[in-house]
Amino acid sequence: MTRIGIRREDKNEWERRAPLTPDHVAELIEEHDLQFSIQPSPIRVFPDRDYRAAGARCDDDLDGCRMILGIKEIPPAQLLRDRVYLFFSHTSKAQRHNLPLLRRLLKLGSTLIDYEHVRDAGGRRLIFFGRYAGHAGMIDALWALGRRLALEGFATPLERIRLAHEYSSLDEATNHVARVGEALRHAGVAERLRPLVFGFTGSGNVARGAQEIFDRLPHLELRAEGLEDLSRDRTQPGHLLYRAHFTRAQRVDRIGGGPFDLHEFERAPRLYRSAIPKWLPYLTVLVHGAWWEPRQPRLLSIRDLKQHWAAAGSRRLRLLADVSCDIGGGIEATVRATTPSSPVFVYDVDRDEAIDGVAGNGPVVLAIDNLPCQLPAESSEHFGDTLVRFLPLLVRCDWERPLDELRLPPEVAAAVVVHRGKLAPRHAHLARHLAGVETRP
Repeated sequence: MTRIGIRREDKNEWERRAPLTPDHVAELIEEHDLQFSIQPSPIRVFPDRDYRAAGARCDDDLDGCRMILGIKEIPPAQLLRDRVYLFFSHTSKAQRHNLPLLRRLLKLGSTLIDYEHVRDAGGRRLIFFGRYAGHAGMIDALWALGRRLALEGFATPLERIRLAHEYSSLDEATNHVARVGEALRHAGVAERLRPLVFGFTGSGNVARGAQEIFDRLPHLELRAEGLEDLSRDRTQPGHLLYRAHFTRAQRVDRIGGGPFDLHEFERAPRLYRSAIPKWLPYLTVLVHGAWWEPRQPRLLSIRDLKQHWAAAGSRRLRLLADVSCDIGGGIEATVRATTPSSPVFVYDVDRDEAIDGVAGNGPVVLAIDNLPCQLPAESSEHFGDTLVRFLPLLVRCDWERPLDELRLPPEVAAAVVVHRGKLAPRHAHLARHLAGVETRP
């Protein structure tokens, strides 16, 4: 029987999540006769003793495990030869910082199944942390906005919001946000801040999670097309926030005019440009949770930010909450990832650099790349609930066979990025990015 290993996460001191909880391990051992080894960890949210009580063995090196589960990227030096790995590799866009990891997997003849690509026929992810990334990201965004406004001399109830990891649970956090919302309803915001508008992109799990937190605040919905009229309305109430959701059709404009055509956009995105810059004069916060690909027009470039910042009369944007945390992606000012201990920086539009904190000549950028680690217990429980149904099939698969003979369900087959040291056909495009990448760990 193939033994499954669960590695300790080592991205940073905040990464306390696990792909399976002790309860998941106990269920899989009892119902499917699977075997588990777990690397001991002093920071994992579930203690080692709970895994041992569930029937797992503690092994520091996992050498005896053919299949190894993780969450975040594995340092290349820690990869083992001829193993089946499951984790988020963040390589599908040929992200340069993870190409050595991909090259090392190829060199070792190993197999990689990337959770990100386990999707149903409609393209929806089946194994994900996304909602919890949205939850934590929105809580942190409210924290950041409260501090930026306070720095500018605006006292608001948002100053009471804490960072997501400073709450004992998601329930405590959401209840506190609701209480702050009631205080906001009574106190309102300064006239010079009105209207205080949050723009949202995306319709997936991350975006939905962010909006579930925002729903706890007093707000009105409006269409993007109504933003300009709202900005001229001096009678709007000061005790409400405003939310505008930008659909894909509202995030891009067709160059030369004409209506948005989804099929054309997917086939030839070069025919479109971002429409987000025209909405910036009306937004206080942009919460970005949409999927973006390098072929597509960038949603917000640094040039766009500079132009917005130069137009002092219409400057309103305080915060870019990039809950997708795509470095150098749709939001170009996301130049680096942040951490729960240092969650934000200001992109200084004059100096073209990121300055830690909320003070500076530019918008605050929130870009924590492992947001769900701030809600480690709840997010791990949810993630494991989605993963357990796949594991009995994967363990019993004969991974020595060629990829097309594995008889994997299509949603899993699409997630095989590397098989026995070769790129899977649907990920073969990554080969051209690997030339010259260092192969040593």
